[in-house]
Amino acid sequence: MPSSARGRLTFLAGLIGAIGGPVAITALLSIFGAATARDYVFIYVALVAVLGTLSGLRPALVGAALSFLLVDYFFVPPLHTLTIADPSDVVDLVVFVAVAGAAGGVGSGRRHAQIEAERLAAELRRTNTEMERLEREQAEAAAVAVRLAQAQQQVRVLEASDRLRTDLLANVSHELRTPLASILTGATDLLGRPHLAAPVRTEVEAIISEARRLERLVSDLLDMARIEAHALTLDAVDIDLGDAVEAAAGRLRLASPGRPVEISLPADGLEVLADWDRLGQILDNLLQNADRHAPAGTPITVAATPGKRSMVVIRVVDRGPGVPVEQRERIFERFVRGVSDDQQDGATRGPAPSGTGLGLAIVRGLVEAHAGRVWIEDPEAGEGARFAFTVPAAAPD
Repeated sequence: MPSSARGRLTFLAGLIGAIGGPVAITALLSIFGAATARDYVFIYVALVAVLGTLSGLRPALVGAALSFLLVDYFFVPPLHTLTIADPSDVVDLVVFVAVAGAAGGVGSGRRHAQIEAERLAAELRRTNTEMERLEREQAEAAAVAVRLAQAQQQVRVLEASDRLRTDLLANVSHELRTPLASILTGATDLLGRPHLAAPVRTEVEAIISEARRLERLVSDLLDMARIEAHALTLDAVDIDLGDAVEAAAGRLRLASPGRPVEISLPADGLEVLADWDRLGQILDNLLQNADRHAPAGTPITVAATPGKRSMVVIRVVDRGPGVPVEQRERIFERFVRGVSDDQQDGATRGPAPSGTGLGLAIVRGLVEAHAGRVWIEDPEAGEGARFAFTVPAAAPD
């Protein structure tokens, strides 16, 4: 209850006591008679003191005044009048009023002191509670500041580590690719000499072939390192998917002239939001993987359809032995090569795998960098491996 309302109730109760108390005491003392009752007038003083303590000075003064009138009217001769015949009675009544007023004042002062003490105690409790809250908040703020400083330190360490990895990748790329380029250039120039002996020509062609294979391996290792270091950057633009698939199919035909590639796209075409070079790398790796495992002369199909949530689904399907179910989860890990059931039985239907074991891992990293995903679907009748991946569709005009 608010203190103002509680104070009003206390004052009202004090007034009721200041009026009812003296009347009740007078009624009780009247039983003894006026002469005897005058010996117990101190009871009025006690009542006034109680009123002053419980209700304050004003109810005590009201009680003292009413007590004076009642004592004068009922117990001081002449009775039942408000006149005083004996001068000593005047003195007695004045003393009575003075004592009653003093008792009420003392009681009221004690009450005010108690109220002030209670107020100060409540204020002290509120202050202590506020101080405890502030201390908790300061402790929490200090803990947050420590965690923030630790996080900032970790961010600086990670940024330095990323810079170091980026610099290392750039240096490794330069240090490895520069001598490889020199080897390929020199060997190609040597191979172009018209009077080169046949045995030497064969050896030079072998050097060129191995140098190119080493170049692909270095490129795959660097791409895998960039993916794992989250240092891969994409230049995503709107791309006509048909153009990207045709370009990848053309590159496969140059490397494997006897491999037909069938393309199935919607008649009105599809546009995707992707990095042209990285999308081409995804398609190249999947087509090369299909070319390695499928029987010679069988077609590879590249199909695309609109998918859910503004994505485009692209599928690369071959006619090879397929990927066993137990290998489908691991096939996209580094250095894992798919082995079909037929190959396990010694009945290899296509060329033996000759990749680095990084192609499909790079495909997954590049697809995920485009906010897509890659998986293997159950093949339909006559199909082998059925790889599917998603890339974002281009925003409509």
